[in-house]
Amino acid sequence: MAHVKGTSKTGGRGKGTPNKVTTDLRAWINELLDSNRQQIMQDIKQLEPHQRVAFFEKMLCYAVPKMQSVEAKIDLNKLTEEQLNIVISELYKQIRNE
Repeated sequence: MAHVKGTSKTGGRGKGTPNKVTTDLRAWINELLDSNRQQIMQDIKQLEPHQRVAFFEKMLCYAVPKMQSVEAKIDLNKLTEEQLNIVISELYKQIRNE
């Protein structure tokens, strides 16, 4: 029987409870990686330089989040003289720090 819209949820996994299969799979992968760490390091050292860089590039996304570009649209005509001076000052600070 279909769930009637507007009625509360009954049974099943509670909100935020991880899937047991996913949890077990992650634990198995972690154990596999930990127990084969030395072999993995040896294999990485045997890769050609371009293959090694490609491998590191693929792994990097698991350690460092990807940066998103940010765009700000400001109508400079609507800013006061004081606000424009603040914007110019902040931009100048950022340029000097880079």
